[in-house]
Amino acid sequence: MATKKQSSSREEAVRKLLLLFRQYGYEGATLTRISEATGLGRASLYHHFPKGKEEMATAVLEYVDRWMAENILNPLKADGNPGDRLQNMVTKVNALYESGGRPCILAALSMGDSHDLFYRQIQTALQSWIDAISQVLIDDGIDAANARLRAENAILQIQGALILSRGLNNTAPFQRVLQQLPDELLQPVRAS
Repeated sequence: MATKKQSSSREEAVRKLLLLFRQYGYEGATLTRISEATGLGRASLYHHFPKGKEEMATAVLEYVDRWMAENILNPLKADGNPGDRLQNMVTKVNALYESGGRPCILAALSMGDSHDLFYRQIQTALQSWIDAISQVLIDDGIDAANARLRAENAILQIQGALILSRGLNNTAPFQRVLQQLPDELLQPVRAS
């Protein structure tokens, strides 16, 4: 059984690994970079993560899943005004991506060879987020099909804005998307 100190040390390593995998992706996160980022030697890394880099990335995804559930998904599922719930999501998304300055870990781990390793976890995470947004929109009176489409488009806008902001080295596109997103999501459905 892991001691509290070992658990804390592993948790701290996971937070550092999150930053590393965000920056370099799975393939670029070499053992040397991992050791430097965490401050742990190879023996300590394998003590905390016996299955190596794959277990490290899995631990990062589990950490992100817990953070997303606590900070984004559960508040979206809570009772309350749909606009307030979406605004809270936007605030937390802004924090997660450090105002558009950090890439998405889900995107970073869905590239290259890591796609095959983690696609189920990534798919589940994105699906859960889409479902939670959809439910808020349904609660606001939008039909299920339109709610689903809008929720998927919201994720597209967030992820696209992250890529554009990083590519331009300017977080304004990301900030603009977040600012407009709650109102766009809740716009009344136009008659055909």
